Amino acid sequence: MFTKLKESSGGVIGFKVSGKLTDDDYKAFIPELEKAIEISGTIRLLWEMEDFHGWELHAAWDDLRYWMKYNSAIERIAMVGDKKWEEWMTKLTKPFAKAEVKYYNRSQLQEAWNWLRE
Repeated sequence: MFTKLKESSGGVIGFKVSGKLTDDDYKAFIPELEKAIEISGTIRLLWEMEDFHGWELHAAWDDLRYWMKYNSAIERIAMVGDKKWEEWMTKLTKPFAKAEVKYYNRSQLQEAWNWLRE
């Protein structure tokens, strides 16, 4: 599930990512992204990974399509979560993301927001 974070504003948008992502999750998430890109032109994303369990098969395809379509509009990605996700998620996004990607532990959430707003 994607839950938009209240700290989001303008072209800096954050989501809590939890559970196992489904096709329906992407159907709700993509319009939020499109709206932010339409308003700001480019965006900076924060992913707060909490109790994340991966993707259903169709959702994994949605994720790949999303990266391909919006890649050029994403400037930075801050991933916040448990250390166990750092290497795996960074390797997963690197081939698809032109954006600068940084990983932060949960205790560094504010630092992640600050970096995105620089």
